[in-house]
Amino acid sequence: MNFPENLKYSKDHEWVRVEGNQAVVGITDFAQSELGDIVYVEIETEGETLDKEAVFGTVEAVKTVSDLFMPVSGKVLAVNGDLITKPESVNKDPYQSGWMVRVEMTDASQVNELMSAADYMKLIGVGA
Repeated sequence: MNFPENLKYSKDHEWVRVEGNQAVVGITDFAQSELGDIVYVEIETEGETLDKEAVFGTVEAVKTVSDLFMPVSGKVLAVNGDLITKPESVNKDPYQSGWMVRVEMTDASQVNELMSAADYMKLIGVGA
């Protein structure tokens, strides 16, 4: 499994890549592997301002549907429209083509509350 060091991770298995005052958010390699084949991603929160840990969408796999939780508070600026026709991108490349939302953070200090790759790996019992 892959857990890039340049990302931050939430207890709900989302990752965050900080780009200035914006955050790109998706689900981790571990989360997609636990879910199995992802067949549908529904995110209808574009333009909304959401609190940390609020549900921003759902991901549907063959065996389950799972909520997606905001790792930081902010306004959803963009949703990855490619996931409508290619939800399998989340399985194939969760950290690049499988990103889910771009958020303008309202409190960038919340990033400091997220986990490093090493801490996330400890949480899920992998490696280190």
